[in-house]
Amino acid sequence: MTRKKTVWFEVEEGETIEACLQRLANAGYSVAGRKEEPIFIEKDGAYVPVRQVIKFKGILNEL
Repeated sequence: MTRKKTVWFEVEEGETIEACLQRLANAGYSVAGRKEEPIFIEKDGAYVPVRQVIKFKGILNEL
């Protein structure tokens, strides 16, 4: 079975960054990038930030 060479791992709600990085490493990937995306909701006609989504780009480790 072939695996994707690059995969994005999202830090789940309630999960630490370290736990996400450990999950990435356990899956056989190395960190190659990071991106953050804000999540907003509309409240009284204005957009209010709710939380920040953090994603790590994993590159498959070649054996």
